[in-house]
Amino acid sequence: MMRSARGQTFLLLFASGALLPLALAPFNFWPIAIPCIALLCYKLQHQTIKQAIVKAGVFGFAMFFSGVSWVYVSIHEHGFIPAPLALLATALFCLFLALLFALPFAIAALIPQTSASWLLGLPAIWVLSEWFRSWIFTGFPWLYAGYIHTDTWFSGWAPIGGVMWLSFITALAAATLAQLGSQLLGKKLPIQLGVKISCTILVALSVSGYLLQSIKWTKETGKSLSVVLVQPNTDQNKKWSTSERQSILEQLQEQSEPHWGADLIIWPEAAIPATPKRVSDFLIGIDKTAEVNQTALLTGIPTQDWSNGKYYNSVLALGTAKGQYDKTRLVPFGEYVPLEGVLRGLIRFFNLPMSSFSLGAKDQALLAIAGEPMATAICYEIVYPDLVARVSREATMILTVSNDAWFGDSFAPQQHMQMARMRAIENAKPMLRSTSNGVTAIVDHRGKIERQLEQFSAGELSGNITPRVGQTLFAQTGSWPVVIMALLMCAGLITRRLLRQQPSRH
Repeated sequence: MMRSARGQTFLLLFASGALLPLALAPFNFWPIAIPCIALLCYKLQHQTIKQAIVKAGVFGFAMFFSGVSWVYVSIHEHGFIPAPLALLATALFCLFLALLFALPFAIAALIPQTSASWLLGLPAIWVLSEWFRSWIFTGFPWLYAGYIHTDTWFSGWAPIGGVMWLSFITALAAATLAQLGSQLLGKKLPIQLGVKISCTILVALSVSGYLLQSIKWTKETGKSLSVVLVQPNTDQNKKWSTSERQSILEQLQEQSEPHWGADLIIWPEAAIPATPKRVSDFLIGIDKTAEVNQTALLTGIPTQDWSNGKYYNSVLALGTAKGQYDKTRLVPFGEYVPLEGVLRGLIRFFNLPMSSFSLGAKDQALLAIAGEPMATAICYEIVYPDLVARVSREATMILTVSNDAWFGDSFAPQQHMQMARMRAIENAKPMLRSTSNGVTAIVDHRGKIERQLEQFSAGELSGNITPRVGQTLFAQTGSWPVVIMALLMCAGLITRRLLRQQPSRH
């Protein structure tokens, strides 16, 4: 019977974890996240450290295997790994992420095993779990619970506490539901005071979030820039072939031709599939054309520092804008290979094109477009809340370029777009998102998509962007207030339990 009950528990946890990504893009059925997390909260009560980690691990594995299954596309279709091995690699990757997700939940076994402690402790542990995997081994800050509120009233809190504060609120709702269910199943009526207080707090947070949406954290600079985002829809499997290079450059030039004279034209990440030295004539020509037409052109391109031989994933400014931004957060295996001396050459996946990049400098000058400073985030960087907050403090608009062609027709581009929108909300700055095959969009300072292109098609998105100056509270503090709050909550609860366990002296 015990084995049967344990099996049912693991099955329920697996199902809940697998369903959680339905709350995020592209499905956006956000309410489902709360009962899914509530089940995990319920099952973590009265557990040993080992039991808590295992149960959280089962939930986490299902969540990642369901929510980041698009990793399989990169490994199989672009890494040329046979399907069974690609599936195994995807499962191992998700198992590793599940372990990182689960480790902080060991704290659940260390706090007082009471209703009030779980209402406070489990949301704090959830936040610590997200924070932990935001930086360990360079981080993988994907599938944060707070993203479910990109379009709800709670988004009004994002400029204050960021996505992790929204995650805390989500987990608080789940912990409250878990305690309510526990008390009803235990036939404990009336409902305990802690659950009533928690419900009241959640209602207050929701209403105040709605009211906070009307606050103007930043203000317009008085300018309006005409912009054109070019989406070339280049075939990823042909992109780095030298025989295709000329046709790719010609297509970029042809798509831009009708739009010279706009304040800004943007080509996506690695739009030019060669270093500047190899396409110098093309760049000189484009630079002159852009300058003559008083247009700033930004393009993704791999660059090389000839003084040290290092390669960078960069955005290069041409025409009326000058400068360069080098990416500071690299994708493991995609842009660099951990343990390169051992893994490089082992299988084709470890030899993907442009997988030998170096980190750009931490503090780089902002690119300026018509006198307006622009913060830049290349692809993966946009999913790091604190990074974007830091670089966008003095900026009046945010640019993110990406090449999501690596992930095909999967959840990844829509998930990526949702996270980019949250960065716009957190910092109250408008955003331009230029991608190789979608989602290419113009986003306002409240995270609303004003215009976007259809995915998997070549096209140009024309529109205007209104720069904004100022800083939100989150832009100034980042996630640290929420993380410190979660750490203090857990530390306080653990201390309280330890003090209670000490024998009394009489």
